[in-house]
Amino acid sequence: MALFEESQDASIYLSRYDAAEPMSSYSHHGFELDGLYWATLEHYYQAMKFSDADYRQQIRLCQSVEEVNKLGHSKKPARATDWKKNRVLMMVRGFYTKCKSHEQVTERLIQTNDKKLIESSQYDYFWGCGRDHRGDNHYGKVLMNVRNKLNQEASS
Repeated sequence: MALFEESQDASIYLSRYDAAEPMSSYSHHGFELDGLYWATLEHYYQAMKFSDADYRQQIRLCQSVEEVNKLGHSKKPARATDWKKNRVLMMVRGFYTKCKSHEQVTERLIQTNDKKLIESSQYDYFWGCGRDHRGDNHYGKVLMNVRNKLNQEASS
C-alpha cells in the first residue's frame, strides 16, 4: 500500500508564498475590504491577527510581503483574543474578495475544476500538508470552498 493514495493528477500543489501564482496569498492582486486597500491577501491576513489599529495599519502599508510576514509573526502587540477561532474565516473573506476583485484569479481557480488543491508547505501543518502530507491543508480547503461558492454564484 502506498503512503499517499491520491494520485498527483487528482491534486494541484501550490505554495502560498509563490507571488507568481494568482491563488497564493503573496500574489500582487490587491483588493478593497472593510474600506481599506490591501496590496496582497497576506497583508490582509497578517494585519487581522492584531486588534491594535496602528499595528494593522503598519502591516497594511508595508512595501514587501516578506516584511508583512515578519510583522505578522511578531509577539508584540498581542494577538487578537479571538484570532485562532477566526483565522480561517479571515483567510476566506480575503481570498473571496480577491477573487471578486480580479477576474484572472477567479479564472485560475475555476480552471482547477474539481481537483484537490493542496498547499505544499513542508513545515506548516495547519495551512499546508506538512512534510508527511498529514497536515490539515486549511489553505487548500479555503481555495476549494471559495471555488465552490463562485461556481454556485455562476450557476444561479
